[in-house]
Order: sequence, then structure tokens, then C-alpha cells
Amino acid sequence: MGTPDFSVPALESLVGSRHQVVAVVTQPDKPKGRGKEIAMSPVKEAALKHGLSVFQPLRAREESFVREMRKLEPDVIVVIAFGQILSKELLETPRYGCVNIHASLLPKYRGASPIQWAVINGDEETGITTMMMDEGMDTGDMLEKRIIRLDEKETGGSLFDRLSLLGGELILSTLEKLENGTLQRTPQNHEEATYVKKIPKSLGEIDWTRDAASMERLVRGLNPWPSAYTWLGGKMLKLWAADVLPEHDQAKGPGEERNQCGEILAACESGLQVQTGKGILNITSLQLEGKKRMDTAAFLRGFSIQAGMRLGRS
Repeated sequence: MGTPDFSVPALESLVGSRHQVVAVVTQPDKPKGRGKEIAMSPVKEAALKHGLSVFQPLRAREESFVREMRKLEPDVIVVIAFGQILSKELLETPRYGCVNIHASLLPKYRGASPIQWAVINGDEETGITTMMMDEGMDTGDMLEKRIIRLDEKETGGSLFDRLSLLGGELILSTLEKLENGTLQRTPQNHEEATYVKKIPKSLGEIDWTRDAASMERLVRGLNPWPSAYTWLGGKMLKLWAADVLPEHDQAKGPGEERNQCGEILAACESGLQVQTGKGILNITSLQLEGKKRMDTAAFLRGFSIQAGMRLGRS
């Protein structure tokens, strides 16, 4: 059971193993893009490529769907980013239960957006946890974990890819131990749990009164979606990459103490240097509304920006 790109490596891993995938469950087809054409989920596309049976319940809690799953007599149901809450009846359907692949080191970052928040919060490490599902939101017993360190310039997108592949690897280990009875179940410490909800696009709007370091992490964490952004001359300006300038490289100007948050201190080949509430953020890749994404040097060759201009809502 899964829906987005993140779920595909786990499906491919299961298909390529000794296990038999008797069915794939994913979210219903939905309109996508500017043309609003009906599109299949990445998991459905992968399932059809392998000739697998696909179920797309509007609500997985419906008794009619649970009956369909019971007819399959599954040994185990593997769930990864499916997108719906499963009923108690469905959780009790498979012989060995339902195993979830979660993109954090539980109990930290339960919920919908653990990957982005690991980057935004500046975590040094994160990973994948397989767990036995119960009726709560990522509250079941932990089974196995794999830990990875975040790169200095890790983005939400790069971490998404790394954890997706790691989940595909870990599930085979978990299923083997589950089958032969050697798997250790570890209850979560609920007092240590943190929850992260689905990220709204509004989270990406840069607040220039904040410090440059937290803004740089926000830019990376929300790359590629929903992206960090600010405003330039009333148009949205997406920020795709940025650096925090070392103290000795920060742009200096007369009366620096008078620089306002969001003020452009310099516009040059190396980037847009912008005053923040603490430190200087140097924007190196951006995208103005209606234009393509490009590095700042290329952007400045076609768009005039002067020191003293301000970014943000007017």
C-alpha cells in the first residue's frame, strides 16, 4: 500500500524478492498539472508495469474494501506513504500484521512531513524505521531502524531519494525476521514523540527578520516542494539555493547597523547578499515568477537589481 514516488523503491524491492506481491493498493487517480488531466499515482504506474492487480479505494476504511483484502488472504501488508488511515479490521486482516516504512527515527517526527523537517531543523542524522502498525498515527512498536547522516547541503529532495531507497532495502530485512520469528518489537516512548503535519505552501515565505542560518535550512528543506519564496517588486521570487556568508565575507556598507531586514546589500556574480535579522543570506539560485530557475549570475544578466532594494511583501 503506497502512493507517491517515495513508495516505489519498496514496491520494486518486494517484486524483485522471493516474496509474492498479490496486490497493490494506492490512492485514486487525480487531476494533475495545469491541464488537470487525470493521472495515475507513481505506485500504480509501477504496479501496472509488473502486471500486478491494483486497488484504488476512495476510503480504505470501507467494509467492502476490507472484504476484498480478506479474500486475498495476505501474510503481511506493507504500507509506505499510502495517505489514508487504516481501520482496525484492515490492520487485523494479514497473518503477520501490517508493517509500515516510516521516514524518520521514531518516535521523532511522526506524521506527514518528517523528511523536510529533518533538514529544516538542522538535524545531523535521520533514517528509516519499520514498525508494526496500530490504530494510532505512527504509534506502533518499532521493528528495525537504519540511520544516515545528512549532508551539509542536503535538500528535502535529496534526502527523499536516499530514504526512499533505504526503505526498499530495510523492508526485506524486516520481513525475513518477521517470518522466521527473530524480530524484536520495541514499544515507542510516547513522551518523546514529536508530530509534523503536512507542510503548507505558506511555510515557504521567507521572514527576513529571522536569522540567515535558519533561512538557509528552510530553502534546502523545501526544495523541491513547496519551495521557499519571497517577493521582488510585487512578483514571487523562489529561492532554490543559498549560503550563509562567513562573518568576514559579509557585505559592508555605510552605517551597516541601519540595514533593514530584507535589504539587498550587494548583487554580484556570487549571489544576492541580503540582510536578515542575524547575518547575511547569499542567494545563489532563484526563479522569478514567470521565468525559469537559474543561478543568480545568469539572472542578473537579464534583470537589474541594485543594492538598497528590498525583498519581501511591500
